[in-house]
Amino acid sequence: MSAGAEPRIPRLTAVLRGLRAPDLTPWTHLSEPPAAPRPGAPRAMFLGVSTILLDDGDSRILTDGFFSRPGLARMRFGRLRPHRARIDAGLRRAGIDHLDAVFVVHSHYDHALDSPAVAAATGARLIGSSSTRNIARGQGFPDDRFQPAVTGVPFTIGRFTLTALPARHSPGDLAPGRIDRPLRPPVRATDYRTGDCYTLHVRHGTHRLLIHASAHSLPGALDRHAADTVYLGIGALGKQDEAFREEYWHRLVTATGARRVVPIHWDDFFRSLDRPLRPFRAFLDDFPTTMDFLTHKAAHAGVSLALPVLGRRTDPWPPRPTAPPPARTG
Repeated sequence: MSAGAEPRIPRLTAVLRGLRAPDLTPWTHLSEPPAAPRPGAPRAMFLGVSTILLDDGDSRILTDGFFSRPGLARMRFGRLRPHRARIDAGLRRAGIDHLDAVFVVHSHYDHALDSPAVAAATGARLIGSSSTRNIARGQGFPDDRFQPAVTGVPFTIGRFTLTALPARHSPGDLAPGRIDRPLRPPVRATDYRTGDCYTLHVRHGTHRLLIHASAHSLPGALDRHAADTVYLGIGALGKQDEAFREEYWHRLVTATGARRVVPIHWDDFFRSLDRPLRPFRAFLDDFPTTMDFLTHKAAHAGVSLALPVLGRRTDPWPPRPTAPPPARTG
């Protein structure tokens, strides 16, 4: 072996390690259980990334609606368009034939690529930023079925009250800026610029939740918007430092009074949904570090931590376990 060959081995080992996806086994005990039958009770279903279905039997709301999930090579070197067969299959697996609204949290392709096609196929109104509107226009979605998101102004869909709140994309945004003209596919992934970024606050009766897709926060953005449950975006959180994670937890969980956290935007969206979900590969994120952090914080704060299961109908507000009655003496 030459003198220069030996250092290459550790480098190669590091590269190979970075290509591996973490094993979910250490956290399967956190898997969300299926919802118990309760007619009329709201249910949630995680469909990958930050696509979440909320359904109370009368109204159905979907965030993002991303089902195409093009592979890494196509995302990096090719051009993207909605994959109709994958969209149809994703809707069919989730039992979605009608939606009242599709709310888009920001306009990157892993959120907004499919949203006009999903809204068109399900009769939904499409809600989002002006950038999302230009994605919709580029796909021929009718303007009269588009509703601009107005931050801080609640609106109702059936018994759901929704409020778009300002948010900030996670560090390392690869496609910042706005989409200022109709975006006609196929186009590059980086043409799907962020636009305005939102947290969605949802109230149903006395229950409240947040769907927060990007692992970053804005000071004061969630003031006076308490939540029982936070669907917490954790993409790239493992690549940040401990102080960043601590501040993120404080603003999204402690300050909102949340007693339950469901991590989202952790799955490798370069894999199609007909394959088991897995976390991002190590060169993109450090999922074990994030989960160790969340597990520790949740245990210390008495917060329930639940890992969502693809396509499972769950209770977004499960009843907290009651303490057993004290033992009788004498």
